[in-house]
Amino acid sequence: MTGVEYVTAPSPATGAVGISRFWRGIGYLLSGLPVGIVAFVVAIAGFSVGLGTFVIWIGLPVLVLTLRAARGLAVVERRSTEWATGRALPPHHYREPRGRGIGRLFRALLEPQSWRDMLHAVVAFPVRIATFVITVAWTVGGLGGLLYVTWQWSLPDDSEGGGLYWLLTGDQGRTGEIAVNTVLGAVMLATSPLVVRGLVAARAGLARGLLTNQTAALRARAAQLETSRRAAVQAEAQTLRRLERDIHDGPQQRLVRLNMDLEAVARRLDDDPDKARPLVAEALEQSREALGELRALSRGIAPPILADRGLGPALAAAAARCPVQVSLDVALPQRERLAPAVENTAYFVVTEALTNVAKHAQATLCTVQVSADAERVLVQVRDDGRGGAHLGKGHGLAGLADRLATVEGALDVVSPAGGPTVLTAEIPLAGLGERTSREGH
Repeated sequence: MTGVEYVTAPSPATGAVGISRFWRGIGYLLSGLPVGIVAFVVAIAGFSVGLGTFVIWIGLPVLVLTLRAARGLAVVERRSTEWATGRALPPHHYREPRGRGIGRLFRALLEPQSWRDMLHAVVAFPVRIATFVITVAWTVGGLGGLLYVTWQWSLPDDSEGGGLYWLLTGDQGRTGEIAVNTVLGAVMLATSPLVVRGLVAARAGLARGLLTNQTAALRARAAQLETSRRAAVQAEAQTLRRLERDIHDGPQQRLVRLNMDLEAVARRLDDDPDKARPLVAEALEQSREALGELRALSRGIAPPILADRGLGPALAAAAARCPVQVSLDVALPQRERLAPAVENTAYFVVTEALTNVAKHAQATLCTVQVSADAERVLVQVRDDGRGGAHLGKGHGLAGLADRLATVEGALDVVSPAGGPTVLTAEIPLAGLGERTSREGH
């Protein structure tokens, strides 16, 4: 039996992707020169002026602004490189600015990645010129050679010799000149995808070498995770201490009183049953109040309505229990549930904020807005109270910040004296299971 070899032809989709990649590469290489000119001028001029005037302190803000501009241009280069190659670049890391005034400027001046961005603006300039020139020469020259037969008539007839065919053979002839230029143009156009791909790879390699720093990014990520872990431990400890205090001050005291009443009932049942009846009624009342307090504590931890019906109904129930008037606006996907960790955190933020408003704000109206997009859940609580809230240690809002840090979220509080107070919490969805389907609930 004769073996048959089957050759699979490239699918139309694969060819379309290749053509799209080629034209993206052309756009990437041609647009790189004007951006490179701007980046080079900004880097050289800013560095020269800043260094020359540093002795009179004018150079410090000039250098910082130059680094900031280089950082913005580096963002453009990263995005365009990812667009052209179709692959994400390795991560990079910028240190968070801290301090104020001169100290903040000096810290910005010591940012390593910003200096790498400026170095890229200088080093990449000749690379961008070379890739631009080669791209234009190869593609336009190849197209011109392939179409040489259509425009060769406009060239002057030089009897002394000239042209590519004359250089190769020493002979003159229109037919030979047309043939050589047409073949050369066809070869250049056929190889232009490979040339463009190589030029894109060269420029992208330079961007990958200077505009990314995976080691620093991983180190910063490890530090962030360590901070989140400490915040999680601290938040858990605070929650346990508060739960123990609430149980001791509430249900435990009522259960002790209930036990004493039941002992008194047991002593009087035999000799005076009529006097036992009020004690039984009081014991029942104590048990109801203890049960109500336990239910309130459980609602603060993880209410059943949150697990059964989702964040919106749970927040509506929490708003109904608040002694301050609450305007609730929840804009969440209708057919999807957020991840449990996200829902629990958002619920905790809102309930703790409402508790603080009821206890300390002296407010008459509280507005709660919850929204979600593809990357995060945004929670905003606003009240018309007296203001003065802050994230200092020992305050309730510090516990909120710790709770948000466990899911890599962020808390911002704006509360001037006299109000209003605006609390904004961002809860990222990445890494927390994003969303789950509502079907089956």
